[in-house]
Amino acid sequence: MDPISLIFYFVIVIPSSIIHEYAHGWMADQLGDPTARYAGRLTLDPRSHIDLWGTILLPLFLFISTGGRFLFAYAKPVPYNPYNLRNHHWGELMVGLAGPMANFLLALSVGMVIRFLPVSAYSEFLGIIVYVNLLLMVFNLVPIPPLDGSKILYAFLPPSAYNVRNFLDRYGFFILIFFVLFLFESLSPIINLLYNLIV
Repeated sequence: MDPISLIFYFVIVIPSSIIHEYAHGWMADQLGDPTARYAGRLTLDPRSHIDLWGTILLPLFLFISTGGRFLFAYAKPVPYNPYNLRNHHWGELMVGLAGPMANFLLALSVGMVIRFLPVSAYSEFLGIIVYVNLLLMVFNLVPIPPLDGSKILYAFLPPSAYNVRNFLDRYGFFILIFFVLFLFESLSPIINLLYNLIV
């Protein structure tokens, strides 16, 4: 990837992560929890979502240290109160799914532009938008706390699996670090398959 594309890759991951967080807040609001709206977070204004470490410094560090091979960013998590949701059990699942699905819909929309409109001069940059959003979607669906996939997993765990949830909640951060350092590349075939299907 050339330097301009790498910079664009770095730039596009920030609004994509903001859209991801906005979608969580929007879904929670639709399901009866106005926490994000009352906190002023139900907006796409970057000033409400940018986290100095997760949105700026972390992706910049990863961008420089890996030469652009691995890049991830996150916005400030949008607050929500699961006890306000009309359906507590499935509501948490829907709030968890909202962020990854927002990234998927953005990737799909831009992919359709590449496929059906004459934008060959910009295809490489549009392709980066697709790839970044698929990366955010797939990574966030990994069922390790605090990623969204854990909320989806918990919705399907029987009550007898309380110990599993307790273990993941307690050690999820360390498991996630291990995953990022040693297993992240295992997601590449899934991301590439989805990319090729869309574009």
